[in-house]
Amino acid sequence: MAITLKELVTSGAARLSLELIWGEGRMDREIEEKAINRPGLALTGFFQYFAQRRLQVFGLAEFTYLKSLTPEEREARLRGIFEKNVPAIIISRNRIPLPEIRALSEEYGTPLFRTGMITSRFINECTMVLEELTAPRDRVQGTMLEVMGIGVLLQGPAGIGKSETALSLIGRGYSLVSDDVTEMVRSGGRITASAHEMTRYHMEIRGVGIVHVPSLFGVSSIRRDAMLDIVINLHPYVNDAEEDRTGLHPSEIEILGVKVPYLTLPVSSGRDMANIVEAAALNYKLKLLGHDAAKELDEKVIGNFLRKAAN
Repeated sequence: MAITLKELVTSGAARLSLELIWGEGRMDREIEEKAINRPGLALTGFFQYFAQRRLQVFGLAEFTYLKSLTPEEREARLRGIFEKNVPAIIISRNRIPLPEIRALSEEYGTPLFRTGMITSRFINECTMVLEELTAPRDRVQGTMLEVMGIGVLLQGPAGIGKSETALSLIGRGYSLVSDDVTEMVRSGGRITASAHEMTRYHMEIRGVGIVHVPSLFGVSSIRRDAMLDIVINLHPYVNDAEEDRTGLHPSEIEILGVKVPYLTLPVSSGRDMANIVEAAALNYKLKLLGHDAAKELDEKVIGNFLRKAAN
């Protein structure tokens, strides 16, 4: 997925410290590859594997090499890069652009930036911003919380009690990420969940209305985002004999191509759903530590049966 220079500058304003030197009317140019390139080899005239679809960053090494050349050589080497129609040129360490770079930027219509960051740090931060901008994303119905470090998404039909359950968990000291609608972003094989900017830190409680969670419970009651670890679907209770009551056959749900553990919890009068969701999060945490209660009990039962059969 290609993004524009304008999207990069807007999203990375606080992290990249980019200053536009030339090219205000060319900010719609697309960055087709999210990696960053340092054109050291290209400056020597070797273009066989030149990554022309990437942003080109000129650091201390590139500047030192260019200054060792005569003005004619410098212009010829730089022209070879600009002829490849690269998305933009970025100069690190707040260095003043060489006259040849500025002139060729205007000649070829290539935006020119500079940043006060050192080259390696800028490349790391810019790569992260590009990863975030190009990561697969989706919006799902559900209330997201963090319970003891476990990211829990509560889903279910309207009126089933998702927000009320979340409110009880917040009252116990856990944190709200989003209510009702949750933004999902895939990065590195994991899903990061967050709230829409317009509704962040707010909840709708039936009969009460909209509440501002940190104002009621303090700043520790909210999280800007959290990793999704488990999805819990709340549904009306039905006497279903086929429902798994042991946990020996765990289910999964796929979100943005990532499989996430999936539980279904029946809701009925008198059941403390906050307590059950808390127990489910604790049980999942124990599984991560290698302690699976259902499997351990199953192994004990089978072992006991085999010992009796042997006797």
